[in-house]
Amino acid sequence: MSNSLKFGTSGLRGLATDLVGTESRRYAAAFLRHLRTRGPVAEILVGRDLRQSSPDIARSVIAGLDVPVIDCGELPTPALALEAIRRRAPAIMVTGSHIPADRNGLKFYRADGEIDKADEAGILAALGDAPELDRPAEVETRALPRYLDRHLALLPKGALHGKRIGVWQHSSVARDAFVDALEMFGAEIVPLGWSATFIPVDTEAVAADTAAELAAWVREHTLDALISTDGDADRPLLVDERGQLVRGDIIGILTARFLRADAVVTPVTSNSSIEGTGAFAKVIRTKVGSPFVIAGMGQGAGTIVGFEANGGVLLGSDVAIGDATISALPTRDALLPILAVLGAAQEARSTISELVSTLPPRIARSDRLEHVPHERTALLMARLNEDAASFLAPQGTIAAISVIDGLRYEFTTGDVIHYRPSGNAPELRCYTEAATAARADELLAWGLKAAEAMVR
Repeated sequence: MSNSLKFGTSGLRGLATDLVGTESRRYAAAFLRHLRTRGPVAEILVGRDLRQSSPDIARSVIAGLDVPVIDCGELPTPALALEAIRRRAPAIMVTGSHIPADRNGLKFYRADGEIDKADEAGILAALGDAPELDRPAEVETRALPRYLDRHLALLPKGALHGKRIGVWQHSSVARDAFVDALEMFGAEIVPLGWSATFIPVDTEAVAADTAAELAAWVREHTLDALISTDGDADRPLLVDERGQLVRGDIIGILTARFLRADAVVTPVTSNSSIEGTGAFAKVIRTKVGSPFVIAGMGQGAGTIVGFEANGGVLLGSDVAIGDATISALPTRDALLPILAVLGAAQEARSTISELVSTLPPRIARSDRLEHVPHERTALLMARLNEDAASFLAPQGTIAAISVIDGLRYEFTTGDVIHYRPSGNAPELRCYTEAATAARADELLAWGLKAAEAMVR
């Protein structure tokens, strides 16, 4: 059957109309068949985000499973993953994360964490018919409170007392949970921007008008910080006291430093100032996507922290905080890094912007060209493979090339331009780095314009 569904860097994605009904049942049943090739399955957990299509897709998923189903309802993806690990059971999360509202997706979890690329192949191999089953699911209401409780050891009691923090709630499944989490540590909360309709928030590509609105809220409400996340709460968004967005990879670096990581695993798209900090015994670079970060974490030792350029943090090991321990959670999480950065600023008695300024001055930027078919993106990548020196000559002389994921070019000046086709949407992403914000912005504007001339 031909449809829009395909696996990308964050699970199965496609048009919501293709997921509701038969196809969700087929993929859920295939996941279960694949799992059974490795042993018996006693139960499967199911959760969902707040998209309009998610309840119907969740019902379709449940109808395709011939084992007891635990319905965890609406909750963040990391909360579902944590509950699955606690119960030693697999799980399926219905979410499209940050992609447009007419799309949705399924994220699959084994009992020990996210599936890998081999599991994706196994699910596809097991696809077949899936009759619609009619069996009630058991409702689980404690998964979200347990997720919040997990963070209690991260900061001292009352650590955020006196801090005034805005929460851009929009349509994130964590919009109330984030308020509860900050209140646990004594912060004064200003809820903002609650939405009854789904808003796709990509923390790596915040639109200029949205950024301006967030900055205005910071000024209007005299906030020490403003926080938010994407639709399923596995990518953090943080705005400092000046109204400036803090990039996700900077959030990741600050979180890893706060947790005193020995090994850090992050994609090639993350800011290179991580190496410049000298704070970590080992830095491992990977392709974009949590499956690759998870695989890379297996190469680390000691306290292992992974993060993606979007700021989602994965714990590859237990982390000791004083006399307490925060258990490993090898899936992206937005709440832990937000609390870690806020806690680090409090610990240093600094503002968020002052904390960011302690990192080496490498300024990174990123944006995307939307609605670019993969065959058009392939034209640009082919041109670069043939003669990148000529194509990029207006920006300098190439000194180094990385092909870990896409094509990343470092110039003799230290400037960087990196092109990468999206793995789960018809988009072309462009990343730049430079010593100053003005130069990084200039490189990004040029990089997008030059690419658009090839792909449109």
